[in-house]
Amino acid sequence: MAAAPHHPFDPLTPDEISRASKVVRPHFGGQDPNFRVVTLLEPAKKQMIPYLEKEQKKQPLGHVPTRYARVEVAVPGAKSGNELFELVVDLDKDKVARKQHMKGKHSYIDADYMKAVENACLANEEVQAEIRTLELPANSMVVVEPWAYATDGMNDMTERVTMCWFYLRLLESSDANYYAYPLDVCAEVSEALQVTKVYRLPTKPHERINHEKKPFDRRRIHSTAASEYHPDLRPAPRATTKPYQVVQPEGPSFKIQGNHLSWEKWTFRVGFNYREGLTLHDVRYDGRSLFYRLSLGEMFVPYGDPRAPYPRKAAFDLGNDGAGINANNLQLGCDCLGTIKYFDAYHNTPSGEPLKLPNVVCCHEQDDGILWKHTNFRTQNPVVTRSRILVLQTIITVSNYEYIFAWHFGQDASISYEVRATGILSTVPSDIDVKERIPYGTVVAPGVLAPYHQHLFSLRIDPAIDGHANSLVVEESKPLPMDDPLVHNPFGVGYVTESHIVEEEGGFDLDFTKNRTFKFVNENKTNPITGTPVGFKLMPFYSQKLLSHPESFHAKRSEFGEHAVWVTRHEDHDHFPAGKYTMQSSGGDGLASAIEKRRKTGTAQSIRNQDLVIWHTFGSTHNPRIEDWPVMPNEKLMVGLKPVNFFTGNPALDVAVSTQDKNKSVLYNEEESKNSSCCSSRL
Repeated sequence: MAAAPHHPFDPLTPDEISRASKVVRPHFGGQDPNFRVVTLLEPAKKQMIPYLEKEQKKQPLGHVPTRYARVEVAVPGAKSGNELFELVVDLDKDKVARKQHMKGKHSYIDADYMKAVENACLANEEVQAEIRTLELPANSMVVVEPWAYATDGMNDMTERVTMCWFYLRLLESSDANYYAYPLDVCAEVSEALQVTKVYRLPTKPHERINHEKKPFDRRRIHSTAASEYHPDLRPAPRATTKPYQVVQPEGPSFKIQGNHLSWEKWTFRVGFNYREGLTLHDVRYDGRSLFYRLSLGEMFVPYGDPRAPYPRKAAFDLGNDGAGINANNLQLGCDCLGTIKYFDAYHNTPSGEPLKLPNVVCCHEQDDGILWKHTNFRTQNPVVTRSRILVLQTIITVSNYEYIFAWHFGQDASISYEVRATGILSTVPSDIDVKERIPYGTVVAPGVLAPYHQHLFSLRIDPAIDGHANSLVVEESKPLPMDDPLVHNPFGVGYVTESHIVEEEGGFDLDFTKNRTFKFVNENKTNPITGTPVGFKLMPFYSQKLLSHPESFHAKRSEFGEHAVWVTRHEDHDHFPAGKYTMQSSGGDGLASAIEKRRKTGTAQSIRNQDLVIWHTFGSTHNPRIEDWPVMPNEKLMVGLKPVNFFTGNPALDVAVSTQDKNKSVLYNEEESKNSSCCSSRL
């Protein structure tokens, strides 16, 4: 019996990755192509909509969309650099359907290449000579951390340039925190692995790049307890925390078949790719369509120290690094608790073979406090229902930082997207003799400055609220005037909401003074009780916009940071708010430029009652604290998606009430537990 075909949203299998590479290789003759990407090219939406509806109604599927792979290949160019090509492979026919030379573009960071940069940098005699002038302590080790060069207008970006930041490791352990000893040496490396510049970093507020030979200041050496985080290098941890175990005696409430997941009234498909990491597809509640696709589109981390070369620290952690490639192998009892389902993923090796990424997504349930409760004050009878949420979590490590991304699904049809930032601050050297405070960061150890920086995320929301023709509504709450004879508000307490439907693509800002709310509604479906269109609303995470000047390369490259909410018409494969190729980009590839281009060329169309996409920019302006050192407690950011007049009542009203006979909670004093219970068994 033939195996069932892959679902069109399923990531590529190992066999498909191998086949795609095999098909591509002959297109480069005798050259040895470096396969950067072999990933699923998602089917066109107009093909998927009828397919998904038939699937939902359990009807014969008929035509299955063609299975395509998108392939990025780097090959040696005429000069020292590599040339990038993008190909589309028809996996049903095993042939190349399209090939394009991406002139001047660069793929994401290659871990093998960065290791080669590190080795080339340390092997360079000029670098070694500079290190000798530091007069470092005996048995210490110099660590080089390569970073992608963030465009600043000072170099030709047609070839890759890598910045090499230098640190010192004083302990033998490879887990020692070398960020506690940043050195003032810096180097730049060309794509041909040649060191082109070596210089000293500024360590004072008004200092600039220089060539002054200064030895390492040994007064900077401090207690390991102050800067080490690994338990092998620290005093014994506290012993006051008792074990906490999550037990589900009857197993979890979710069911998983392949990449299809059902839980309570939720159904959706789990996707994963090298860049976005975890993606969600065809999200439905009780059979009703809510979202076609949900994903994190981009993350930009610009640093705020204006002294050269620090403006080159501005990372696109998805476009430059890849959330999928850098996903952690999650472990039982550590990253997720309870009964866990892990999802594996596959990337590819430089030779085009499949590379397994194990346990990159964990799926589990969590107790989330009280969902709803009421006590009848006349009878004193309480009814309390506890909230259970389904969590899909992935964690990435990008150099010094960890990001924990989690989708939370609630029994009340709400969805939350949670980001937690942790890890180690990226540090730079400072002169401990200078009494003047460096205004661009916080000193966290002797001679160690943790610069101010921002984390800006772009959440891509592809709504399908009871269908794919949706509108964006902006609603504001406003007080009624007291002195208007046409308005009845004699006590000055009245307020109303005012709404308008957005007609054109564009960007919008938040305004908490007006409770400005963004709703995605289906104007073709009316709630029978409220008489208003069914919809969902964005519960934004309020945060500061990009602080870089609008004329800066930071701003030009990360246009999505200009506004908190963007709306665009849906376009297939348009998943990236800063453009497909962010590595050393110069700008002009983001949301604002795309919208402006359509306006100027006359291709702009109304977005009302259309297939639209919402992009929410949120993040953190991280001005480090000493409490963030040596490893920072997580900083949590939360975005919500909540139904608004979508149902005819509380969708969680049918969730069973909480009872002690099921929850089996115990009192601290076990003797008292015989005469008490958590919630009345009368229910």
